[in-house]
Amino acid sequence: MKIQKAAEDYLEAMLMMKEQHGYIRSVDVAGQLGVTKPSVSYATRRLRENGYITMDRDGLIALTPAGMEIAQRIYTRHRLLTEYLTRLGVTEETARTDACRIEHDLSEESFEAIRRHAAQWDRPEGGCP
Repeated sequence: MKIQKAAEDYLEAMLMMKEQHGYIRSVDVAGQLGVTKPSVSYATRRLRENGYITMDRDGLIALTPAGMEIAQRIYTRHRLLTEYLTRLGVTEETARTDACRIEHDLSEESFEAIRRHAAQWDRPEGGCP
């Protein structure tokens, strides 16, 4: 499933809003992404048309199963890449910024290799997998 990076960013931000507040509002998405309300309106219209979100009469946004799948994939990549870069000695702020750039373009093969490597972090030296 291939969608634009901007759409992935919106879906990821919406998932983060849902986790933080229990609901998703356009104004919160705009604040999270640092974009204007008209930009969010345009993006939400496109996401709705493509079946990634729904909106109720009060303007509250809900991720559809397809939207949730994409949002979770990107958010998982973001969190793991941020932690990976931080463990390499990159500052938290730079790690978050770079993870945002990397998360969209990194192949599944490379991400899985990073995930496997990261899975060893919590194991004691010489421990079994």
